[in-house]
Amino acid sequence: MERAEILKRVIGILTEAQDVRRAVENGRDEDPGRAEEPGVATLLLNEMLPSIRVPADASPQQVAALVAEALGPALHTMVSGFSLAFTSLAIAHDAGRTDVSSIEVLQELALEIEAGTYDDGA
Repeated sequence: MERAEILKRVIGILTEAQDVRRAVENGRDEDPGRAEEPGVATLLLNEMLPSIRVPADASPQQVAALVAEALGPALHTMVSGFSLAFTSLAIAHDAGRTDVSSIEVLQELALEIEAGTYDDGA
């Protein structure tokens, strides 16, 4: 999965978390059947993290190396995405921006990512 796609999915996770929080704050219980289904965050994480093939005879050290090699880049990009989103939200907050909601800040960030603003690093 490309870097920009991972960054946009991180924004999706944060947006979903806000929706869940608002539902709880408004006294709306989640659909009881939904508890058995994976949440958006779980689905997005499953899509973002690569599959890992481990030989049956691999030693624990080899397994650790394979896992680190496979997950390292994806986890780095995910952490960068969460850091970028946090920084964008913090800048809006610290500037006293009351004209935009946090969802709007995240939407603007997603548009910037789509435009390639953060292609060289977050």
